[in-house]
Amino acid sequence: RMPVMRAVAEKAAAGVTVIGVCNGFQILVEAGLLPGALMRNTSLKFVCRQVKLQITNANTMFTRRYQPGQIIRSPVAHHDGNYFADADTLARLEGEGQVVFRYADGTNPNGSINDIAGIINSQGNVLGLMPHPENLIEAAHGGTDGRGLFESALGIAA
Repeated sequence: RMPVMRAVAEKAAAGVTVIGVCNGFQILVEAGLLPGALMRNTSLKFVCRQVKLQITNANTMFTRRYQPGQIIRSPVAHHDGNYFADADTLARLEGEGQVVFRYADGTNPNGSINDIAGIINSQGNVLGLMPHPENLIEAAHGGTDGRGLFESALGIAA
């Protein structure tokens, strides 16, 4: 483990907001800040395309600018984005509303269990997701679907 992760874990435990996108999600899982594992895509190929995401929990610090069930677009670009968790962990994540983003409309690009694209920790301040919402925050760059995540996390009012 990298020494910096000790400091990240301490800050996360103290309630500081932590967002891990793509490889950042992998790091948060490997560091034990989020449950589960990220494995090779079921296609065994690198995937780079746009997907649809459903907001499955709009009552988090990361999603409060979205509506429950809202569908947004987001690009993905990864080789190891297949989220997996054992049955008990999966039941806890689903039951406690920790699954916040789910691939929608058959766009799951990697085989993630239950179409999971992003989860939060039980405290609600650590988010990991494979898609890249940061690439859709300016209309001039193709859309603003990802902007709500960052406005939510920053506490920007609607």
